[in-house]
Amino acid sequence: MLKRIVGISIIIALAGGVLYNYVQQKKESEATKDNAYNVTGDTEAEGGMISSVKNPLDVGENAPDFSLNTLGEEKLQLSELQGKKVILNFWATWCPPCREEMPAMQEFYDHFKDEVEVVAINLTKSESKKEDVAAYIEKYDYTYPIPLDEKAEVRSAYKVVAVPTTYFIDEEGKIAKIHPGPMDYQFMKKTVGDM
Repeated sequence: MLKRIVGISIIIALAGGVLYNYVQQKKESEATKDNAYNVTGDTEAEGGMISSVKNPLDVGENAPDFSLNTLGEEKLQLSELQGKKVILNFWATWCPPCREEMPAMQEFYDHFKDEVEVVAINLTKSESKKEDVAAYIEKYDYTYPIPLDEKAEVRSAYKVVAVPTTYFIDEEGKIAKIHPGPMDYQFMKKTVGDM
């Protein structure tokens, strides 16, 4: 009988050790999971992962030119905006941080549209359907230009890794700042003021 009690005690102790190790590994895994897909190096970055890229664009480079149709079926070409500061934002309807920053972008656009162009490129190829984009913009009455990147060509040219990502482009068409994650009104105002 004593052997049986000792045997059961050993089995319970081993099972307890295995369970303890499992719980510890799970905790460690959860602790490192929060930023597992942040490849920007910015520990404050938020957003949804799109894909990885090897050679990101850098501050001081010319912003790649593009021509896309907007939701209103108008053609928007970046080079035609030269001479004006541009906030070039990449977003998607499925991205919570993107949705979080859009009201601030509208407020900024309302106040500064004569001096700064706000362009929010929708990563349409990643959307369930194009109509979702139109419905979302109409629901919240955003009025800044929304070009549709239906083939992900502009996303590739700008080497966007996660959304939202924003490029601040100066009057000469050069990248002045790259910002991964959502923005607020004050951040946009300060960044544009520093350009």
